[in-house]
Amino acid sequence: MKTIRVVAAVIKAVNKDGEPIIFATQRGYGEFKDGWEFPGGKIEEGETPQDALKREIKEELDTEISVGELIDTIEYDYPAFHLSMDCFWCEIVKGDLVLKEHEAARWLDKKSIEDVEWLPADITLIEKVKGKL
Repeated sequence: MKTIRVVAAVIKAVNKDGEPIIFATQRGYGEFKDGWEFPGGKIEEGETPQDALKREIKEELDTEISVGELIDTIEYDYPAFHLSMDCFWCEIVKGDLVLKEHEAARWLDKKSIEDVEWLPADITLIEKVKGKL
């Protein structure tokens, strides 16, 4: 089975009440259209995961991020491929998270994080993220 290596950004901020929130996006295309995920994408040849993540977020959301600690590497078998996804804590450096490829986006807190239909690989990360919110 083919392995696809990707990176995902768990972009963290605080809401007006000072509570931690994370950014989730809804896919606007492809086999998993309408599923919710942490934004990111494929690692290109010669890129570090951190460089790939910065590039992907700039391309997809027109936003510059800083990439922090690795949360986890998710290994997930979809029917057609194996996904290896490095997931990092990130923060916004500059930009307004403009949706260029996604259908929708939401800021989620600990109470609302399970209100969206997460893609299968991303849902495996939710408990770890919730523990830090």
